[in-house]
Amino acid sequence: MAETASKKKSAAASGSAGTAGADRPRLLLMDGHSLAYRAFFALPAENFTTATGQPTNAIYGFASMLANTLRDEAPTHFAVAFDVSRKTWRSEEFTEYKANRSKTPDEFKGQVELIGELLDAMNAQRFAVDGFEADDVIATLVTQAEAAGFEVLIVTGDRDSFQLVSENVTVLYPTKGVSELTRYTPEKVEEKYGLTPAQYPDFAALRGDPSDNLPGIPGVGEKTAAKWINQFGSFAELVERADEVKGKAGQNFRDHLDAVKLNRRLTEMVRDVELPKAATDLERRPYDRTAVALVLDTLEIRNPSLRERLLAVDPGAAEAEPAVVTEDVELDATVVGAGELAPWLDEHGSAVLGVATVDTWQLGVGTVTEVALAAAAGAACWFDPSTLDEADENAFARWICDPHRPKVMHNAKGLMRVFGEHGWEVAGVSMDTALAAYLVKPGRRSFALDTLSMEYLGRELVPASAADGQLAFGSDDEAEAQALMVQARTVLDLGTAFGERLPEVRATELLKDIELPTSALLARLERHGIAADRAHLESMEQMFAGAVQQAVKEAHDAVGHEFNLGSPKQLQEVLFGELALPRTKKTKTGFTTDADALAWLATQTDHELPVIMLRHREQAKLRVTVEGLIKSIAEDGRIHTTFNQTVAATGRLSSTEPNLQNIPVRTDEGRAIRRGFVVGEGYESLMTADYSQIELRVMAHLSQDEGLIEAFTSGEDLHTTVASSVFGVERSAVDAEMRRKIKAMSYGLAYGLSAFGLSQQLNIDAGEARALMDTYFERFGGVRDYLRHAVDEARATGYTETMLGRRRYLPDLNSDNRQRREMAERMALNAPIQGTAADIVKIAMLGVDRALTEAKLSSRMLLQVHDEIVLEIFPGEREAVEKIVRREMAGAAKLGAPLDVSVGVGRDWESAAH
Repeated sequence: MAETASKKKSAAASGSAGTAGADRPRLLLMDGHSLAYRAFFALPAENFTTATGQPTNAIYGFASMLANTLRDEAPTHFAVAFDVSRKTWRSEEFTEYKANRSKTPDEFKGQVELIGELLDAMNAQRFAVDGFEADDVIATLVTQAEAAGFEVLIVTGDRDSFQLVSENVTVLYPTKGVSELTRYTPEKVEEKYGLTPAQYPDFAALRGDPSDNLPGIPGVGEKTAAKWINQFGSFAELVERADEVKGKAGQNFRDHLDAVKLNRRLTEMVRDVELPKAATDLERRPYDRTAVALVLDTLEIRNPSLRERLLAVDPGAAEAEPAVVTEDVELDATVVGAGELAPWLDEHGSAVLGVATVDTWQLGVGTVTEVALAAAAGAACWFDPSTLDEADENAFARWICDPHRPKVMHNAKGLMRVFGEHGWEVAGVSMDTALAAYLVKPGRRSFALDTLSMEYLGRELVPASAADGQLAFGSDDEAEAQALMVQARTVLDLGTAFGERLPEVRATELLKDIELPTSALLARLERHGIAADRAHLESMEQMFAGAVQQAVKEAHDAVGHEFNLGSPKQLQEVLFGELALPRTKKTKTGFTTDADALAWLATQTDHELPVIMLRHREQAKLRVTVEGLIKSIAEDGRIHTTFNQTVAATGRLSSTEPNLQNIPVRTDEGRAIRRGFVVGEGYESLMTADYSQIELRVMAHLSQDEGLIEAFTSGEDLHTTVASSVFGVERSAVDAEMRRKIKAMSYGLAYGLSAFGLSQQLNIDAGEARALMDTYFERFGGVRDYLRHAVDEARATGYTETMLGRRRYLPDLNSDNRQRREMAERMALNAPIQGTAADIVKIAMLGVDRALTEAKLSSRMLLQVHDEIVLEIFPGEREAVEKIVRREMAGAAKLGAPLDVSVGVGRDWESAAH
């Protein structure tokens, strides 16, 4: 079995086969395009995409292979070669060269350029030469390196590179995605093909190469080609003695001799390409570690394992500034026992304190098991809440609820929620470091404390087990206490850092007036939860399970035999093999069978299977949704979702465990599921209130388009009024299709939809979609001018802003990568509109909650989903609550197109709809 490079550790140091000695230079060469393309197909693009829509699967896979190979091979010299284009000396000599290759997938475009940016940050040399392929560059560097006494390793997925193999040159060929490399030495090449590496181009010329569109000889396969080369010694000798080749194969050879000679010329690699640097100039250099981190952050590649592997093979790692670890934080640390917390708070509680906890929260029940507090002067304490005496507990309760005692927390909502379980009300939170980081850089993926600590403080938070006890007690428990006190101090220090950063992005007031109060409100909503009708949801789950089984039966009947509907491979065989339906988009694993593909197939054929498959998937998804809701019902009979403030870069809230935004709003099944959310004991009804067309009203206000504002203020149906203007017909002549197109257009503009996107959504020609947009802009020029200005201004400043000043930074607006730039442009259109709508919803929630408290009403807010607020109404309070809700929501912002609020009441979420 072949040795694999992924299992071979530090070959240079170990002196394994092919290594001439520790002092011998070792050159590693990589074929960039070949490996990036393999990585692209090895990893699903949908799992590796940035917030701006840039796929990163090829980049991630390439970087992972790069890190592993640099680690395992320990080269002294390194370079990567890339193709420039398909136009090379080979394509000029043979116009059909590689002409059979399919169009480069859109998701792959741009990723090679970004790999180049990563290599530049690593100070790695990369080559790309017009008119030549990466193979030729590699062959040239191999020739130079061998002459200079190097050992050479080539990582490539191109078998033509086997001609370069020698006692000094090994090819590492990917045999399993990008995770396993097989070592091709001279012995391995001979074992595989029965030929020497020098004979490989002769063999390849006879065999032909379908991947390069080089024709083979009819009736001549690899065995015959290898036999001829061994028999005659070389291709040149074979051609010279062509008449001696017997049989039909020999005649075919002679008939195709010119093509085979051309193959031989094209297969031979060029070894004297003019390059800006020689092999001896490729010594590895230390990274620009800041630049590497920036590239990875920009691409949102935050896998700690990959980062660690890349940084571990930095030639300058030994000289790099070591991270400051927790042991370097100076603390006057105290583990307080019973009767000791109250005195500690008397001494230090007036200062700003950082707070860290160890706690749990599951199904609406939480508990705090450890608390640490830390002051800037160095004092810190740790305690177990279960060991507090009455005086300690009273002192802590007074301190935590005192609005004049400032506290810095990380994810304050989580702490408020779980502290409430102990009867501790939290006030005086002056800084939430997670929310502050979100306002400073809303597009980032991770707001974890350890990540922020490294980025803003240069301090590494080590796990508790590694905390070297400054307390010197020597027990694991005390190490845990030490680590938590350091976390509290880190939270405090981060609070100081963000206190300086927030004014720079004009977000201080946003944190103080919007995000922190919203956080406190959401903590209460999460503790309240919403009552669930378990029997109804279980009945729904059974109904969906039955529908899934029925769809399986119908699919089997439609095909005439059983097959696994959940297996893409079996479904492909049925759709495109047995049924011979029109083929969809080609992927590495076959023709795609995703929802879009099935929907397209349903329009292209009368066969019922695509429609059945769509129904099967829809019902299966609904079943999973309902199963998740049932599992989320707590002992109190209520579902306690978790709201997220830092997920959507626009400022919108989302929810998880369960995701209540995942429930369909406009389908019969979705409405039936919503009937499972009911009024709780002691309350008389649920009330829902939401904004009508809030994004479009915001767009009308920001654009100040008089026609669009008039459409809102006329009191008529918005989309009918706009359609009348766009299509130039009376309102009475606007049909359902016209209204549908205009509705899609209006919302599409608010979400940065392109003409192509609109054409896909409406299933119309892209030209028709463009014409529709042009006509729309003729009628509503203010919208056109606003959208154009929004992008131009964002490109000049680097960010967009909501009405309240919430920023969204979009560095890709000036990117040379077209895909990234266009995605950023769509975000520049969308972020101010969606972000302003999100701000308005938060202001409305805070206003409603404040008014309910001031009116001393017992009704309470339970949920915020999309633009909707759900409240639980106490008996006799309906009219008062509705008055408050309408007043506070309508008055949350003054827009040119006034906010319109709809209110409904019922015993369950669906019947309370309006």
